[in-house]
Amino acid sequence: MAQRIARNVAGMRISAIKEMAMLATRFEDVASLTWGLPSFRTPAHIRAAVAKALDADPALGMYSLPDGLPELRRLAARAHEQATGVAVDPDANIVITAGNMQGINTLLHVLLDPGDEVVITDPGFASHLQQIRLCGGVPIHWGLDEATGWSLDVEALPSLIGERTRAIILVTPSNPTGRIFRREELLRVGEIARERGLMVLIDDPYSHFVYENTDLYFNLASRPEFAEHIAYLFTFSKCHAMSGWRLGYAVLPEAIKSEALKVHDAMVICAPRVSQAAGIAALSEPADHLAEFESTLSRRRDLICARLDAVDHVFEYVRPEGTYYVFPRILAPHTDSTEFALRLLREARVTVTPGVAFGPRGEGHVRMAFCVEDDVIERAFDRIEAAFPR
Repeated sequence: MAQRIARNVAGMRISAIKEMAMLATRFEDVASLTWGLPSFRTPAHIRAAVAKALDADPALGMYSLPDGLPELRRLAARAHEQATGVAVDPDANIVITAGNMQGINTLLHVLLDPGDEVVITDPGFASHLQQIRLCGGVPIHWGLDEATGWSLDVEALPSLIGERTRAIILVTPSNPTGRIFRREELLRVGEIARERGLMVLIDDPYSHFVYENTDLYFNLASRPEFAEHIAYLFTFSKCHAMSGWRLGYAVLPEAIKSEALKVHDAMVICAPRVSQAAGIAALSEPADHLAEFESTLSRRRDLICARLDAVDHVFEYVRPEGTYYVFPRILAPHTDSTEFALRLLREARVTVTPGVAFGPRGEGHVRMAFCVEDDVIERAFDRIEAAFPR
């Protein structure tokens, strides 16, 4: 049977994030810091709107058109203009996606032929590496500088771009490091992309979680001069606690949307209509829950950093500026980040994600998610302290 499996698939592994989460189910009472799954419940006004629509809308269980319900596309265009100052056309520029994972995957199918290259930050989101390879593409690792807080080395970018480079993927604040990439850095990325005829794919799950660093955050999609070279993807998963609803929207150049719809239709037909009803509720009413979400996550960031400070013989770390991840370097004796993560699971009943999953520069680190309940963080670090006494 093995010879029947496509090489692109046979050469892949499931994301280490999910792999560790699944391994954890084999053990009892695991304190999991591995999956970026917010502990928050979908806000009440969104749940109530969907419950009402289930009774009132006879079409709610049906397909929508591939690019999504017109009302949701209008609301997405309005939200994008409010966030960036850039007006977009709901019909020409917006596609409602089944989350940003599906949106990025769609765009990679549009942009890549086998052997084409995509520049991705190193460390960068593990699933982006998988998606590039699944499309037959080649990830080009753009190293972040840990010594300067995981900053972008923009001067190195031109040397990474070759004849087969098609796109650059950015997540800011960054997963897994929590770094907020700076305005000047991102503007230079936009200039390079425009000069070289590349697309910049902006995957945005975390821009609502920047804590005291609001002034540091900059959205490259706010610059209209780069509009033909930017695909901006917003997900409802994190800021609206809708990860299981699988919903997002992509803001695309018109020529890219027409191509993306071919892939999107072949892949999923449309985002789930019931989820689109939830998205309409999320964008129609004030997002009063966001302040509570960010306040809670800020407190949890303080908590996990304090617990990391108490085990400074085991880890050293850069305090995250945004997201809900911290990416500490392993100081304790270890073979590699995978061996360390597996040993922590077996011996301490704590799950983290091995840093190598996020790229070569992630080796020697682990990712910890602090979007979990406070008591999970406390329990995990009580066990780490017990497993690594001074």
